[in-house]
Amino acid sequence: MRLIPPAFAAALLLGGCAGGPGLYYSLVEPGPRTVVHGALTVSPGLRWNRAPRRGADIAKEEDWTLNGPLLDSLTFIAGLENGKRIVRQRSKADRKVPNFRSDMSPQDIASMIETFYRVRGGASEFSMTALAPRSFVGQPGFQFDYDYLGGDEVRRRGRAVGAIVQGRFYLTLFDAARMHYYDAGLPEFERIAQSARLGG
Repeated sequence: MRLIPPAFAAALLLGGCAGGPGLYYSLVEPGPRTVVHGALTVSPGLRWNRAPRRGADIAKEEDWTLNGPLLDSLTFIAGLENGKRIVRQRSKADRKVPNFRSDMSPQDIASMIETFYRVRGGASEFSMTALAPRSFVGQPGFQFDYDYLGGDEVRRRGRAVGAIVQGRFYLTLFDAARMHYYDAGLPEFERIAQSARLGG
């Protein structure tokens, strides 16, 4: 999952425009698209930008944005195995995001996501606004809504929709600035979440 400090996000965008190695965004056209090395198929209705990979990204992750990483982001995690983490972190770090466990409840997963935002995103405020059952990739899953204040002092809102299928974790998460961008992007996120299917 991707949280980018503002200065680094600006450097990514400028570097990509200037042709820096490994910093290119690529266009994602509407229609059926496979993500995370073919682990999921989704059908966006709008053009998105696929973000370049960073060192903190895990292998089972893919990130998109509509308006740039400072304003909104869409994260896919697909096929994460029991005992793995949703973010790379140093073994000697003082504070760590818990490992995913295949027996996690929706509440456990919501707590894991909250810890990610607090530890890696520097969130000083984080509140869960809703947690409810929901189908995802044709399987029983959950929906988790939240608000938070990031380390850059921008108030943001997010929705995570996911499921554990045969012991593996599947998630799509939309995170955006609370003023305008979350509400503007939510219908498109819902289209993508509802369209998600396993495999290519």
